[in-house]
Amino acid sequence: MRKHIVAGNWKMNNGLIQTETLIAELKKQEKTSDAEVMIAPTFTNLWHAFQSTRQYDIEVVAQNMHFAENGAYTGEVNADMLKSIGVKTVILGHSERRAYFNETDEALAKKVDAALANDMRVIFCFGEELSDRKAGNEESVVESQIKNALFHLEAEAFKHIVLAYEPVWAIGTGETATPDQAQDMHAFIRKTLAEKYGNDVAESVSILYGGSVKPNNAKEIFSKPDVDGGLIGGASLKAEDFFAIVNAF
Repeated sequence: MRKHIVAGNWKMNNGLIQTETLIAELKKQEKTSDAEVMIAPTFTNLWHAFQSTRQYDIEVVAQNMHFAENGAYTGEVNADMLKSIGVKTVILGHSERRAYFNETDEALAKKVDAALANDMRVIFCFGEELSDRKAGNEESVVESQIKNALFHLEAEAFKHIVLAYEPVWAIGTGETATPDQAQDMHAFIRKTLAEKYGNDVAESVSILYGGSVKPNNAKEIFSKPDVDGGLIGGASLKAEDFFAIVNAF
């Protein structure tokens, strides 16, 4: 059975004091669902967050990493550095990394390889822009992003991969994605996996939805058969809202 996962991506928010405060508030929340809970603080607060949550049902994950083992890559962090402080999962391919830092499918394939080689779990993000959706190209864009970055892998690798569909057109654009639109794309993603790796792999991979999930729409979105959880942005910065989403299952 696929895992339910709710991951909070804090992005470039919260210094140390704010991180301490939010984690303290998260610890007070009651969890009533079977969902795995993850939070992704900034690099500077990963160690503190890991130490603060190690006795709780909250996994601390990283927002990004470099593909190289080491070297002259100023400002970057590699897999071994993350593992050395207890971080075993990394988000790769987020739409903001693609848009603002020009991350390509080819570079992301190398990052995925590096993470898997270091026994890390990957939350791999992808999704279409508003122009793609309006042109009716959403499926081809998503298919291309998945195939270019992941389809060189052996089937066994997908035991360590979580997929996260981000409809970029539904985030901060005034456009709204419906739960049915989320389900349609998730079903297409699963079908794409099945065509390459077979139904067993496709049915085992958790696919998260990252399109402005909030407490008031999470239950309906999560009720869809191919939606296995959420990659949460803004709502993850408020403990009560985040756990309302966690408990929507």
